Order: sequence, then structure tokens, then C-alpha cells
Amino acid sequence: MTQATLGSGPTSHSFFSQRLRLHYVDYGGAGNPLLVLVHGGRDHCRNWDFVAAELIDRYHVIAPDLRGHGDSAWVTGSQYGMADYVLDLAQLLEHVGEAPVTLVGHSLGGGIVLQYAGIYPDAVVKVAAIEGLGPPAELIADRPIEERMSDWISTMKSLAVRKPHHYESLEQAEARMRDANPHLSREMAAHLTLNGTMRLEDGSYAWKFDNYVRAWPPQRYDLEGLHRLWSRIDCPALLVRGKESWAANPEEGGQAAFFSDYTYAEIGDAGHWVHHDRLEEFMKHLHAFLDDSAANKGEDR
Repeated sequence: MTQATLGSGPTSHSFFSQRLRLHYVDYGGAGNPLLVLVHGGRDHCRNWDFVAAELIDRYHVIAPDLRGHGDSAWVTGSQYGMADYVLDLAQLLEHVGEAPVTLVGHSLGGGIVLQYAGIYPDAVVKVAAIEGLGPPAELIADRPIEERMSDWISTMKSLAVRKPHHYESLEQAEARMRDANPHLSREMAAHLTLNGTMRLEDGSYAWKFDNYVRAWPPQRYDLEGLHRLWSRIDCPALLVRGKESWAANPEEGGQAAFFSDYTYAEIGDAGHWVHHDRLEEFMKHLHAFLDDSAANKGEDR
């Protein structure tokens, strides 16, 4: 797929949540059923351009920039918590005013759409999560409160003085992007870099996301609550994993057992960013899932 497939690109819009002006793009397809694409941490809404291009003939496709990401406002005095992100999705859907909705999310975005689907099961037709079942086990280990708070305070202090890295050119930023994810094609890396950076007054480039989104909140990770929300999802769910990712196999790890109606797809030669690494293979699974009147539980197509 080439950039030409995207035409003139999506239109930009804004909505409000907790007094923050947040940004989303509309790819078109108005009048079709609503489908929302939610990006992951330190990413941006335009990472979905190539996915959206294959969906707008059937869906009204929109994609938000999460708070602190892309062209959405940064937060002052917030932990960038999951509850805030889920609230923002709820506010976006109320703003758009179309229901029910199909949700697709990656990583953090996958976690957001799964939680929303568990809170409002009647509002979601189908939900797809690309590695959205939580962080690595070492990040959610149940440690004493004093350790979690001490680490969080130290992190906040370090982020207060951390300066965003500046790149002299887009090519330098793109090289960093490709270094972080060697699976990316040059075309995809260039596209993600162009839409994920901002040019500063001195002519250099920096990533758009707020450095504070890097912090892990000090609250205990509520696995019991998360499992309850997953078990409340009534609609078919697609769980996608890159075979070379750090994320665990949800069937082997037991997470998939909490979903009453799921399809599991594991895509080879792909890391954490499956829809970037193997776009065509990912779209085959997504199209099959969206076309199916009922997901086949546990089947890896």
C-alpha cells in the first residue's frame, strides 16, 4: 500500500474531556457503522492511516489522539491513568453520537477498548485488541505500597527535568524510529515519523507525546477487576499478537479464558506493532473477524 491510497488524508476535529481539548481524525465513510481506532502509548492517531484506508468503504472510521499524544492537549497534574483514557473514549463516542460501535486498539489502546467494552457491553458490536492485555509481568508485580510510591515519586522527579530529544532532521528521527522497530518498512517509518513529530522554533524536530506518559502509576494493578471487565464483554473479541513480541500468548497465559467469545490470531515475523510490521497479514485477520457474524472461539485462522 502506498501513501496515494490515503488520498488527501483525514479531517481533523476536536472534543473535550476533563476540560482538555483532545484531537481526533475522521477518515470518512459517514453513514456507515462507526468504527474507532485507538493507538498505543507514545503513538498517534495517524499510525492508523493504512488500516483506515481499507475500512472506510464499510465503516465510518475515526481515530483519536490520546491525551498527551499527537495533537491532543498535554495534562498538568495527572498520572495519565487508564481510567482517564477510558473516560476520554466515552466522551469521544458521546461527542460523535453514533452507536453502537466497533472498536480496534493497539497496546494501551487495546487495553482501553477492552475496558470500555466491559463497562458498556451493550454499546459495542465487536472489539479487536492488538496486544492489549496488559504490560509485562514484571511491571504488574504486587509490591509493597512504599516501594511503588517511592519509585513513582523518583520517576516524577526525573521526568520534571528530562528534556525531549531533538533531531536535526526528519531523517534522523526516522532512523530512531527504525532502530526502535526493525520490522518497519521505510515507507511506514517515514509516515509514522512525519505525523509523530513537531518542528520546533530552532528548526529541530521532537516527538509529539508528553514525556510524562512514560510513567507507571503507583496504584496496585487491579488484575481481578480487569478480568471481571473482560468477562463482561458480550460481543466477539479478536486478540492479536506478534509472534516476536514481548507480549505473552493469551491462550497459554490464561487471559483468553476470560473472554466468552474470542478469536486468537498470532502473526509471524511481527513484533509488538503488528499492524505496522505485517499490515497485509493483520488486515486479513481483521477483515475475516469483521465479516464473521460470530467469532469462532479460540480459533486461530
